[in-house]
Amino acid sequence: MTRVASVLGRSLSFPLRVGADGRLVWSQGEDNIRESMAVILKTEPGERIALPDFGAGLGRFLFEPNDAATQARIAHAIETALARWERRISLESVDVVTDPTDAAAALVTITYRLVATASRERISVSVPLTGA
Repeated sequence: MTRVASVLGRSLSFPLRVGADGRLVWSQGEDNIRESMAVILKTEPGERIALPDFGAGLGRFLFEPNDAATQARIAHAIETALARWERRISLESVDVVTDPTDAAAALVTITYRLVATASRERISVSVPLTGA
């Protein structure tokens, strides 16, 4: 394992998968952090018995309208969850807009820096909304 990978972390890949050698695949470095963020964003509070507060709880927005108020609440939920559960990043911004390809979804762009290397990264996630 490289020095950067050891600083940024290593764990089982998400989603869990088996490699060509029949062993579980591990992720490390920047991939590990992106996978960890995906787990946080896709988890609803209460899903993990040992960590009942874990997760961003984005599912609660499913039947909300795709307007500025809902988008602000989505941004706040993401900011709060990532600040609490992913200490290897420093959030720069969480921008939420109506998805230009799907009016029933919000497009979230998360810009952050890796704490260990100060490298700037960006991911985008679509959050389904079906409210009027």
